[in-house]
Amino acid sequence: MKVLDACFVTSAVDARGIPADGIPHVALVGRSNVGKSTVINALTRRPLARTSAAAGKTRLANLYRLTLEGGPGGIGRWSVYLADLPGYGYARGGDDSVAELAKVSESYFAGGTAYRVAGVLHLVDARHPGLASDAEAADWLDATGLMRRVVATKIDKLSRAERARNLGELERKLGMPALPISARGGEGLDDLWRLIANLSRQQ
Repeated sequence: MKVLDACFVTSAVDARGIPADGIPHVALVGRSNVGKSTVINALTRRPLARTSAAAGKTRLANLYRLTLEGGPGGIGRWSVYLADLPGYGYARGGDDSVAELAKVSESYFAGGTAYRVAGVLHLVDARHPGLASDAEAADWLDATGLMRRVVATKIDKLSRAERARNLGELERKLGMPALPISARGGEGLDDLWRLIANLSRQQ
């Protein structure tokens, strides 16, 4: 998979600010400290998304447009939006609940026919399986009717035994196997690109 172009497009507070140009969207959802921005930067191999040590800072839907070449089935040139949605599980001055996710995300997912959300990458921290907020978010996302896939970040921080145990726990709690990745070491990023490509081609 070759990234031909990657750029930040906009920060939107509701569906009216989301581009509606026919390019499919893949949304990234996860706890505020799960590393969504770091994953975007690792995928594109450039400092595209801003990262912060302060959890809970993303309060808007941040849209990044990527143009790529290659993928499953030998597809040629294609484009996708990655939508970095507000994190949940840490409220700066508010309640610690999935209600944070809903503030902006409900409007984004309810965009109707203006744009197509092809799927959701539910990012979870591989070190902390079974968190109630992750399970609640999974239920909330499933209620949208969108295609959800689980991605376990920071897998490089686990021993082999911890990795097997935690991935098994994540599968039990979240209803599907998690794709293990490491933004720092690069593990699983090619598989994540293939997953994004496959989601983007869903009709």
